[in-house]
Amino acid sequence: MPPTAPTTPARRAVVAFLATAAVLGATAVPAVAAPHGPAAGLAAHSQGGYGDAARLGYQKTVAITVTKRVFEHGDTAVVDRYVRPDYIQHNPTAADGAAGLKALATSIHQQFPDARYNVKRVISQGDLVMLHSNVVLVPGTKGAAVIDIFRFQGGKIAEHWDVIQNVPDTTASGNDMFSTLSSPQVSQPLDHRLTQANEALVVKAFDELIVHKDLSALDRYWDPGYLQHNTQMQSGVPAAKAGLGGYFASAPQLTVTPKRIIAEGDLVAVHSDYVNYPGDRGTAILDLFRVRNGKIVEHWDIIQNVPETSANDNGMF
Repeated sequence: MPPTAPTTPARRAVVAFLATAAVLGATAVPAVAAPHGPAAGLAAHSQGGYGDAARLGYQKTVAITVTKRVFEHGDTAVVDRYVRPDYIQHNPTAADGAAGLKALATSIHQQFPDARYNVKRVISQGDLVMLHSNVVLVPGTKGAAVIDIFRFQGGKIAEHWDVIQNVPDTTASGNDMFSTLSSPQVSQPLDHRLTQANEALVVKAFDELIVHKDLSALDRYWDPGYLQHNTQMQSGVPAAKAGLGGYFASAPQLTVTPKRIIAEGDLVAVHSDYVNYPGDRGTAILDLFRVRNGKIVEHWDIIQNVPETSANDNGMF
C-alpha cells in the first residue's frame, strides 16, 4: 500500500540475490491450467478461482517444496518435472526457459551453499500462487524480503514474477517485514468463506486510496489502529494519511496500475506498477493486506524499482 518506497534501485548485494530469487521463483512451481497474459491473475477469478481447495492446496505445497529444493539444494531435476520448457520469466536478471533456470540453480547453490528460502506465508487462487519469504543467502545476515508469484499451466510452472527488497536494520514502526501482529497471530489465511468479500473490499479500497489518491478511504476501509510493516511508515491511520499525503503531493503525476490480485481468506495481495511521472521506469510493488471483520487491519509490502536493463524481454509485469 504505501509508495513511500526507497527511490533508488536495488543495490549491489541484491544482484546476486535477484538471480537467486529468479531461479527459485521461476523454478519453483508446478501445477494447473488457467489463463495467460498480463492480467492472468485477474482473469483467473472468473474461471473457477474460488473452488477446488485440493488443487489450490497442491499448488501451494508444490510451490514451496520445489522452491526450497532448487534454491537450498541446487536440485535441477525438479525443473524437468515441474517447469515448462518455455516458461516465461519476469525477474529482470534471469532469462526465459527451463535450461537457463537449471544452470542458474546450479550456479546459485555453488555460490551460496548455506542459503535459506524461509517461506513466511503462502496463498493461492485460480492458477496463481504467491509466496512471501525471507531469503538469506549468507547465514547471519538479514537477507531480503521476496514475493514470488507463480502461474501454473498443464501441471507445470508456466510463468513467474517477483518483487525483492533488502531487509533493513530498523523500520519506522518497529515492526519487522514478516510477522503477523493482528489477532489471531497466524500466518496462514483464515476465513476462506470470506475470500470474495475480502477481495472486493481491498480492490475498492486500493482503487480509492492508491489509484485515485482519496485519503478519506483510510477512514472507510482501514481499522484505525492498523498494523504497518512498510519499512518507512508507522502504524495507524493518522500515520498513513501523513505518509501517503506527502507522497501524493510530491508525485502529482503518479499513476498506479494493478496488474494482478491474489486472494485467499483474510489475505489479499495486489501486484502493481507505480509510475511517478511520464517517462519513469516505474516501481514494482506487492501490497499484502489482512482483512478482519470488514476492515484492513495489517499490511506488508515489498518494493523494487524497475531496472534500466533486463535479461529477458518480458518486463516485470
